[in-house]
Amino acid sequence: MLTYKCLYCAELRYSSHDLIHDSQKSLSQHIFTPNIKSSLFSGEGPVLTAYSLQPKPKACTSMAVLQHYRIHGIRPKILSMSPSSDTETKGLMSTDLAVFGGKAIRLLRLHFDVSGAQHPRLEILGPLVELQDWALDVRWLCEDTQPILCVAVAHNAALLLDMNTGSALAQRSCLEGCLLYSALLVVHKCWDDTILVGGTVFNQLVLWKPGGKQSEHKGPVERRLLGHTGVIFSIFYLQEKGWLASASDDRSVRVWAVGALGGPGGSCGHLNPTCLQVLFGHQARVFSVRLSTRRVFSAGEDGACLVWDLAGGGTVVRTLKGHRAGGIRALAVTKKRVATGGADGGVRLWQVEENEDEETLEAEKITDLEFSGDGAPKVVCLLEDEDDDRTKWSKCKIAVCTDQGIVYQYDNGDWELLWRGTPEFQSYCVMETVAVRVKASRRRVNLCAVGSLGGALKVFSISQPQNGIFLQVGSGKIYSLIWQTGGKDLYLLASSAEGHVHRWCIDVTLNPNDDGCSLGIEVNRLPSFVLPPCAKRWLTAAVRLPSEAEGVLWVCGDRRGSLLLFQDRKTDEISEGLTPLSCLFGVHGKQGVTSVCEYDGLLYSTGRDGCVRVFRVHQAPQESLEGSRKDSLQLEVLRVQRACKGMEWLEKVLIMKPTNSEEDNDIINESESQDRTQGHGDDDKKFKMENKGREARFVIFGFHAFHFVVWDPVRQERLLVVPCGGGHRSWSVWPPHKQIWPGYGALVFIKQGTVLASEPPGELPRWSGSVTARNEGWSLREGIHGRGIGCVCRLGSVKEWEIIVTGGEDTSLTVLAVHPNSGSVKVLSIITDHISSVRTMAVLTRQESGTQSQSFSALLVSASGRAQMQCYRLYVVWDEQRLAPSCQVVQVAGHRLDEHWERRRNRHKMVKMDPETRYMSMAVLDQNQHSALVVLACSDGAVRLFSVSESKHQIDLLWETFHHQRCVLSVATCSLEDGKGNRYLLLFSAATDGQIAVWDLTQTTWLSSLGSPSASATPPTPCLIIAAHQSGVNSLAVWADTHQDGSCLVRVSSGGDDGQLTASIIRVQYPQEDGRTGDFTALCLHLLSQWNVPLAHAAPLTSLKRLKSDLIVTASCDQRVCLWKLCSTGISCRGVLCSHVADAAGLAAWEKQVMLEDDGKRNPTSEVNCGRMESQTCLEGAKLGKTGGWGGKDQEVTDEAIRKTENLKMEEENTEIASCEKKKARVEKTGWVLVCGQGFQLLQVTNKHGDEDETN
Repeated sequence: MLTYKCLYCAELRYSSHDLIHDSQKSLSQHIFTPNIKSSLFSGEGPVLTAYSLQPKPKACTSMAVLQHYRIHGIRPKILSMSPSSDTETKGLMSTDLAVFGGKAIRLLRLHFDVSGAQHPRLEILGPLVELQDWALDVRWLCEDTQPILCVAVAHNAALLLDMNTGSALAQRSCLEGCLLYSALLVVHKCWDDTILVGGTVFNQLVLWKPGGKQSEHKGPVERRLLGHTGVIFSIFYLQEKGWLASASDDRSVRVWAVGALGGPGGSCGHLNPTCLQVLFGHQARVFSVRLSTRRVFSAGEDGACLVWDLAGGGTVVRTLKGHRAGGIRALAVTKKRVATGGADGGVRLWQVEENEDEETLEAEKITDLEFSGDGAPKVVCLLEDEDDDRTKWSKCKIAVCTDQGIVYQYDNGDWELLWRGTPEFQSYCVMETVAVRVKASRRRVNLCAVGSLGGALKVFSISQPQNGIFLQVGSGKIYSLIWQTGGKDLYLLASSAEGHVHRWCIDVTLNPNDDGCSLGIEVNRLPSFVLPPCAKRWLTAAVRLPSEAEGVLWVCGDRRGSLLLFQDRKTDEISEGLTPLSCLFGVHGKQGVTSVCEYDGLLYSTGRDGCVRVFRVHQAPQESLEGSRKDSLQLEVLRVQRACKGMEWLEKVLIMKPTNSEEDNDIINESESQDRTQGHGDDDKKFKMENKGREARFVIFGFHAFHFVVWDPVRQERLLVVPCGGGHRSWSVWPPHKQIWPGYGALVFIKQGTVLASEPPGELPRWSGSVTARNEGWSLREGIHGRGIGCVCRLGSVKEWEIIVTGGEDTSLTVLAVHPNSGSVKVLSIITDHISSVRTMAVLTRQESGTQSQSFSALLVSASGRAQMQCYRLYVVWDEQRLAPSCQVVQVAGHRLDEHWERRRNRHKMVKMDPETRYMSMAVLDQNQHSALVVLACSDGAVRLFSVSESKHQIDLLWETFHHQRCVLSVATCSLEDGKGNRYLLLFSAATDGQIAVWDLTQTTWLSSLGSPSASATPPTPCLIIAAHQSGVNSLAVWADTHQDGSCLVRVSSGGDDGQLTASIIRVQYPQEDGRTGDFTALCLHLLSQWNVPLAHAAPLTSLKRLKSDLIVTASCDQRVCLWKLCSTGISCRGVLCSHVADAAGLAAWEKQVMLEDDGKRNPTSEVNCGRMESQTCLEGAKLGKTGGWGGKDQEVTDEAIRKTENLKMEEENTEIASCEKKKARVEKTGWVLVCGQGFQLLQVTNKHGDEDETN
């Protein structure tokens, strides 16, 4: 069994001496040596993962230890550090771990090398010990050399457990026998000294002694702490201070002074404990709390980890956000590090400092820069440090232009006059600045360009404004100025009247006649651009794309919202304007394009329509060219990303600074990031037109109401908020002229004639000393979904990686690459276009010709609540640099029923559709080269047929039928072919009444015009009704079984809310020609036989998939995954597996070929794909039914083994083929089942005994 992301990360605990934070810390100082590497443990479902934190954090080993239970806690035995006695592990140290969750406890041993030469290794010490009650806390008994544990259970009781025998040596309950939500055991040396602190359902904390002389009686409550108004989820005790912290459902954290707990005699602390602090700051429930001598660390359902300063009155000094929706469920803290585990399955590591000052997300203290110049400030720009490429905020300067045509500079708290314009610059001016390197010098200067109402343009250096030059741009108004860098060249674009965009190439040189101190500006005029005729005909954004093959390309955006593509051609006629090669007219609406940027071959544009558009330049098909025109380059929009609700005014995007996890280091290194921030690369760097690119993560700058907001569209959270008053003002953000978002920033803006800043210039900012103050932390494991996963489908495979798409209740789609044999999971792309939870998906996959299983593309159609459909084209390719798959998402079309109804004629005569209609299930009916037909089951009782046309980029509703008159839960399709080659299409639909309707869609007139909606198209009526269940039918699986003369048998498997599994066989009689009339009879269907298993599951059967001809897999809310065999006499169960995935909602099942040697053993280094052998890394997994593990004793889950194998692929390929021929290896198919719900789990189905199949 392979276990992957579970949406509950239970508890994180460090194993080295400076990371242990329980009551035994003082006893461990002399045991652990400084040379031992620190480790981090995480529990996800039943899987325990160990991370090595030095020299670089990474996962080093993993093992499933609790079978179907979820890990809730990890407790190391601090005094067990000793050299290993095994010969295989000679020279290693080891320590014991107690892992618990639910009603189970298991002991493990961690082996690690002090020198760091080997990875840590986990070993299971004994069988799983199951209790009669839920274990809330477990502690080692220090005075005993035997594995004796103190266990606190949910019904306010404690027991002394001997792990060798699994028996309780002592057990005692509290006199107040209520249910506990949380518990904490404070253990000193023996059972008699133990103190139990419990958080009851009555919102109280109770302290009592489970040991003592009167242990045969129930223990009385010694102390009671009152104050919380909600149940208590977490308790932590700091022995050094005698403080107790509690986190509650009431969104508060309380710190109590309880005194010394435990110790000789089992002290219960102060007689009258007091509450020191009540901390309110979370927006939802608080799940976990930790204490240090100066700080309180709390994590909650709002996805934030707050760092509180106790000495400063309980203020928040740090907010750590990086997980997706669902909150933070686990927390571990040391002096300089914080680890968080999210409900999205992600694990992050953060650097914290003890001397951090107070920090808030919203910059409430705005600083007035006290502008003292003549006139009212109109334009503000930030200037970069001319002596340093990386301008610090404390050295940042500000340039302001007033309505009097005067430019001022703010430096060290003073305003100084730089340049005074002539009268033509008064009352109106535009200004832009840029930092550029002086030609043939290392010196950097800031250039400023100021445009006037009459077409005059002044360009000068900030350091030497007297050495500027004047340019004339016609006789009309200059609407905008844009600086653009391209390698070593600098370009200035000025947009004037009648759509003319004037361009110059500008060089800054040293004047040799003046000892090389003064600057000179050289100007080379370039052909202008001519914008298409429209109402608002001026330029608002531009980016330069160098290409050796096609020449220099420019992508521009105008005030009308259009995106334009220009090609820079050499011409002697400067007056001859260049017209666009391609135009996406009004793509950003009528409010205009605000920015365009390029990154890794893809382009990103923003507008005031609230959307970010990801697009590219590509070669247009020849048949689409008009006449004899030779221009073939076109702009193609790949995807549209909306910001948050109400954030319509978007200004620009910045690429997220890549996370510094190990697997991302190969994608973008530090030097590449610096090159990209300084411009768009050198000219010799080719712009690949045919490169589909790899879409980067980005943040969105814009305005939400009267706030300036930096928005993360993936995690749906605000990274920076400044109350500036709204978007109708001049503003500039620091760091300036950068393309990478470093995770922090400051805003300078003009409001009511004053110049304001979110951070005081010239001073150290609040995030000084901690560059990662607002970044995402160190990602040890990527998160997937913050809430439940509603559906899953497999797209295909690239080399040894399986490409999976999951749809979640967090309204997102996640494209994953899963390596089944190593357990590695990579997030390839996240799609956040749905407005409600994604419930169903369908996929059409095609393999790219000649790629030898290294790439494929898939058409993905997803449906969600609010009657919304989205269609995407996914291009999955093998990345040779990363040695992993990559995915590019292209948005094809979208559809909503309410929008479709609004466009219909005479809609006032029809019943308006329900806006809350949910799509429940989807199936592909038919497809051709131009479009596909998909059928959807709807909650309003309708079965709807849609046409999806990729070439037209649209989804059309063809027809709908309300035959069921109740919620339709599932649909399935089946294609049949008779001996003459005639195809027949069957549709199966099932609703909440337990009946399955069978539809013959072969002879319908509308099917001949595939994808053409027709208002007169009449949906057919069912040709067969099957009574299969007593209540709703949640899942269907249909396939053609055997063909006979003139007929065919169709198997229908269904699972329902009644927990029943039903298998039906339908005989389909093909149409026959009538000898008398010459007509053909209709397709005839009748129910041949039916079997059912009434209690297939103890809860509603939620998902069912066919694995192969006679095997089906079912999943249910009872957390069991069952394998069934269908035969001519009935249904038999072939295997049952208890899964840790709660609320199972979807399944994906597939078969894959593997190579077996002549002795029947699985070859771990080979696989057959399309008849060609490819080497592969395969780590053998142990059988779940015997050990509960998914790896051997020394299994390592890292990407290093995969990469090493890929590097040796070409060298080993011929050797593997020859070796397999000698051993007479044979090919066998193995099955894989992926179950999803509150997490997901991958199961393997092996053919162990010939015809018998087993689930592992």
